[in-house]
Order: sequence, then structure tokens, then C-alpha cells
Amino acid sequence: MLLSEFDYHLPEGLIAQHPAEVRDQSRMLVLGRTSGALTHRRFYELPEYLVRGDTLVFNDTRVIPARLIGSKADSGGKVEVFLLHRLAEDRWEALVKPGRKLRPGATVVFSDELSCEILAVTDFGGRIVRFLYDGIFEEILDRLGETPLPPYIHTKLADSERYQTVYARERGSAAAPTAGLHFTPELLAELTNRGINLAFVTLHVGLGTFRPVSAEDITSHKMHREFYSVPPETAVLVNQTRENGGRILAVGTTAVRTLETAAVDGRLESGSGWTEIFIYPGYRLQLVDAIITNFHLPKSTLLMLISAFAGRDNVLAAYREAVAEHYRFFSFGDAMLII
Repeated sequence: MLLSEFDYHLPEGLIAQHPAEVRDQSRMLVLGRTSGALTHRRFYELPEYLVRGDTLVFNDTRVIPARLIGSKADSGGKVEVFLLHRLAEDRWEALVKPGRKLRPGATVVFSDELSCEILAVTDFGGRIVRFLYDGIFEEILDRLGETPLPPYIHTKLADSERYQTVYARERGSAAAPTAGLHFTPELLAELTNRGINLAFVTLHVGLGTFRPVSAEDITSHKMHREFYSVPPETAVLVNQTRENGGRILAVGTTAVRTLETAAVDGRLESGSGWTEIFIYPGYRLQLVDAIITNFHLPKSTLLMLISAFAGRDNVLAAYREAVAEHYRFFSFGDAMLII
């Protein structure tokens, strides 16, 4: 299967530069998974598509201020260290700029209370770094770090919480699970009042989710590992939902990947670990009956995932419709419900 088969034309003006003024007022394109039928709605109308006994599965990861700006101890040159995930108390996997100047043994100084040493180069060109600090690392990071936004967003956020879901609680992501940005506390309460179950998993979004595909044969692409966790209560609820004839709706591609990683013979198992799962057409999902998602970048693994679920032709037709109707794309853009 070729990378070029997942390309589409997107005018730059449709890339959302800021979130919707009210989270659940964003538009929602509803795609019939099998029929390909399209309906234009608003996100606050989502409950109309659910019935009592259905279960929504959310990714409750929280974005950390993962971007640190410092200088090389020996030359004073400006450098950036972008944290991907924690390996130990003082060690992280990270991306660095400029990479050619940050080889093992180099030291980066961020402030009087925080510095790091480059320990090793990873197989994808990142770095393993060891931090030296006085105090509590998380508090220092909150003071010195910046909330990372995708490179296609050029407008700085006035409120960094708008790049967090309202239910974010488990610190560790380098990027937000953006399908969840449309939910408000009021909408979650309405869903609960209608008898819709809310369940949570964790996948800390890292390089695996947004690393571009470079191989023309997509089967040659290797996902970078990301940490996930499925609580016992979520496994129980998802399995009970399926046994009772209810549907599982995954909020975002990260929730899909977590569910599929932890699925064994059609049942969800609790636990935690690392996932490198790559879902593309030909893969048959075990647990997911519907997906809430945003509009994804051309040639991305996320576009391939939803194409595996709803068919590439259906998905690309929906994207053409979204472009024609001037939907807002990517992280701060509008939503799609595939059901």
C-alpha cells in the first residue's frame, strides 16, 4: 500500500490556528462507516447519536510543558530540548535542535536550577538526556517549560489550558489527544444523564503519533513506542458493554490504539506497557464500533488508521466534502464522527 494513496489537497487557510471559542460549538461531520453517507452537525449534538448503554472511551493524558529552551554550556549557543517520555527519575527521551551540535557528553543549561547532559543518540535521531536539578522536577518544568503546539499552528495560545482536554489528569504527553478538546463538562454531564458510560485509558502522546511517514510503502513504516495504561475498571466496563450489546466509541485515534493494543480475543485486558501498534487498511479492529476524531494531516498514520476503520475511499470522500464546506482542520479544527 502506497503513501501517495493517503494524500489529499488542503488549502492552507483551512488549518485552524486557534480553538473554537466554545469547545462543543465546533462543527462535526458525521460519516457513515459502511454507507459513506455524510451529515453536517455541531459537536454538542453528539448525544443524539448515542444510546443508553454505549460507552465512550477517552484518553486522559495531560500535556506537559515539554519544550525547554537553553544554551550549550561550552559555547552558549541556543538549543531546544523537547521531552518525549520519561525513562527514569532523572532520564528522558527527547528531541533536540540543533541535533548536530548536541552529541553525547554535551551539557545544556536552562537555568541556575536545571541543566541536562546528553547521554546517547537514539535509533530515530533523538537523545537520551539526564537532568540535574535542585528541587522538584515537575515544579521546575512547569516554570521553565513551554506547552508545545504543532508546527502548523503559528498563533500563541492566550490560555494553555485550551490545549488540554477538560478531563486531562495523567501528566506525560508531548501533544494533546485533540479529539477530546471538543468536550465540555456540561456535555459530559449530559452524556452521563442519558445513561452513556464514560471510561478512561491513558496513552502519552509522543513521537509515534505525529512522526511523519517517509517510506512510500507504508508497511515499511515503524511506529515509535508510546506508553499506555488501561485501568481494571475500564476493562470491566468495556467488556460488560460489549456483552450487553452496547457500542464502544473511541474518542480519538490514541484511544483506538490503546484499546487495540490491550485487546485479546475481542476482550479488553487491563495493564500498562509500551505500544508500537500501527493500524492501516487491512487491519480489523476488535473493540471499536465508532470513532470521534479530528481531521488529520495528509499521508499521516492517523489518516491511515481511520481509513482502516471506515475505508480509504469513504474517508477521502469525506475529506473532500470537508474541504469544500470549509471545515477547520488539524488539532484546533472541527470534529468527525465515524459511526
